[in-house]
Amino acid sequence: MIRLVLIGDGESPHLLKWARALAGRVELWAVSSRGFAPEFDAVLPAARRLALGTQPRFEGGNIGLLRQWPRVARWLRAVQPDWLAPHYLSSHGTLAWLATRVGGVKARIAGSAWGSDILVAPERSAAMRWVTRRVLRACTVTTSDSAHMAERMRALGAAEVMVFPFGLERLPAATPAKDGALFFANRGLEPIYRPVRVLDVFAALAAGWPEARLVVANDGSLGPALQERAAAPDLAGRVQFVGRLDAAAQAVWYGRARWYLSLPASDSVSVSVIEAMGHGCIPILSDLPANRELVRDGHNAVILADGELPTRARLAPLAGRADEVSAALRAWVGAHAMFPASVAAYVKRLETLGAPAA
Repeated sequence: MIRLVLIGDGESPHLLKWARALAGRVELWAVSSRGFAPEFDAVLPAARRLALGTQPRFEGGNIGLLRQWPRVARWLRAVQPDWLAPHYLSSHGTLAWLATRVGGVKARIAGSAWGSDILVAPERSAAMRWVTRRVLRACTVTTSDSAHMAERMRALGAAEVMVFPFGLERLPAATPAKDGALFFANRGLEPIYRPVRVLDVFAALAAGWPEARLVVANDGSLGPALQERAAAPDLAGRVQFVGRLDAAAQAVWYGRARWYLSLPASDSVSVSVIEAMGHGCIPILSDLPANRELVRDGHNAVILADGELPTRARLAPLAGRADEVSAALRAWVGAHAMFPASVAAYVKRLETLGAPAA
C-alpha cells in the first residue's frame, strides 16, 4: 500500500471528501494550511496530521503559508511518503515542490488543480505563471475536473493529466416533488462567482412571476452589497439569505429547488453544479467551456451568454418536461460523476507509477 500525504485546506469539505475516498486505499497522511474539520477525526488519526494554522487568502499573497515549508519538509522527511498530493497548486503545490526540490523529501508529486489556480492565478502576473509552471513540471501526474482545464495545464507544462469530475460520494435519493418556482444558489459571495449577476438574472426571470423565490447560501465579501441589492423593489421579499450551510442543510435546499443558479466569470467543472444535478435541479449556468462539458443549453440546462438577462419564457421548454430533465440529470451523474470510482482509478495509476527512486 502506497504512503500518500494530502496537502491542502483541512477545513475544506472538498479535501475531506478526497480523504474519505482515499482512506483504506492508501496509507493516508495529511498536511493542512489551516486546521482540520472535526469530521477528519473519523478518517485520519491526529498522529498522521499536521495543521499549520495559517490563514491563506483566495486572492493570493500567501507568504505566511510558504514560510512554513521548512517545517513541512521536516515533518515529511519523518513520514517518508511515496506520494505528495497537493490540492490547489499555486499554494499547496508550491509547498510540495519546495519540499522535494530543496527540502530533502524523496517523494513523487500528484497535484490536483481546483480551478482558479489554473484558470485565474497564472493570468494575474508573470510571477504566478512561473510558479504554476514550476509546480506542474514537478508533478509526475496531475488531476483536472474538466478537459478544458486539462488543456490549460498541459499548455503550462503538465505532463500526464488525469481528467475526472470531482463528483459525488453517493447519489442522493430522488425528490418526489420539487417547487417549480424555487431557485437555489450556493457559490461563494465573492466577485469571481458574480453573485450580483445571480440576483440580476433571478430578477429578470421572476418579473411577472409572483411565486418565484431565490435562496442564497454561503458567505463572502459581497454579502452586504447583495443584501442591499435584494432590498430593491424588483427583489424585495423574494430572496432569502441562509449563510454557510453544512452538507445536510444544503441537500434540503437542493431537494426542494427546481432551478440552480451558478454564474461565475471563470470556472472548471463545479462540484456544486454536479451536486445540484445529482439532486435533479436544472442548472442555469455561465457560458464556460467546462459547463458545456456537462450540459446542453435548452436540452437539460440553460446556458446564459454574458450580459443576458433571460425572461421566464427562456425556462418554459425545460419547465414543460422538468421531471424528465431532472431524472436524466441524476442518471448522468450516476453514470459519469461518482467520486469513489474515479479515486480508485487514480490510486491504481499511482501504484503503477510506483515510489520514487531512492
